[in-house]
Amino acid sequence: MIEITPAIALDESEIVERFIRAAGPGGQNVNKVSTAVELRFDVRRSRSLPNDVAVRLMKLAGRRLTQDGVLVLVAMTHRTQKRNRADALERLVELVRKAAEPPPPPRKKTKPTLASKTRRIETKVRRGGIKAARGRVRGDD
Repeated sequence: MIEITPAIALDESEIVERFIRAAGPGGQNVNKVSTAVELRFDVRRSRSLPNDVAVRLMKLAGRRLTQDGVLVLVAMTHRTQKRNRADALERLVELVRKAAEPPPPPRKKTKPTLASKTRRIETKVRRGGIKAARGRVRGDD
């Protein structure tokens, strides 16, 4: 079991890892050794996640989520399988942890106070007085 929060823990049997060849430069070794990790986690069918967390996780996943509700993470930044596995797993845990946070409550609409309305009107009157005092210049020369 992989602990996400005190209330949520992922079952390791729900996570499927597959090793693939990493893309990009790396010399002869890159064509022979499969160091990149493709981690798959079925969000839709997971028994470890509460329904609300699963829904938020599917929204957070974006393009990393397949049509079937499977989250796919590919890790290929490191040169070893071990470090790539750890990186992919850490990214999954971080994503689930982020989805486990409840959304903030909706904003309550408030009305402006009487004092703020008064201040606003006073500044408008003051500004209007400044503009009214400008007037045209008379040619009394």
